[in-house]
Amino acid sequence: MAAADVDAVARIWREGWADAHLGHVPAALVAARTSGSFTERAHDRVDDTIVATRADAVAGFVMIDGDQVDQLYLDRAARGSGIGAVLLGAEEQAIVAAGYGRAWLAVATGNNGARRFYERQGWADEGPFVHHAPTPDGGVAVDCHRFVSAAAARARQT
Repeated sequence: MAAADVDAVARIWREGWADAHLGHVPAALVAARTSGSFTERAHDRVDDTIVATRADAVAGFVMIDGDQVDQLYLDRAARGSGIGAVLLGAEEQAIVAAGYGRAWLAVATGNNGARRFYERQGWADEGPFVHHAPTPDGGVAVDCHRFVSAAAARARQT
């Protein structure tokens, strides 16, 4: 991602986060996720973000944090286009290239659309856990499911 992409990534992130999380996360996390928070966080994550473009516009992005696929969001118009699968594959490759044995990600309990997407991509649900979503005040506990990628482990073995 380039600095010039920050505003587009922040918009996609804000819209996608609302679509995926409202009704599934604590009110304290919703209150912390202001419009400005997405812009600030996107600016801070330029170096660990991969963007996908379509017609010279950002169509989606994925962020990495160690062995975790930390964020994956698509512009509303790009959903269902296959771009999400391409971004997820690119992130898995980056995680394996960094020396990790497998990739993982957190899906908020109740976010059934994300669950279906990751399952279609071959990711497995390892079960519930409490994820601590970062906020300016420290963090908010969110009930999630940990999904892991078998593809990252297979790629590392080859």
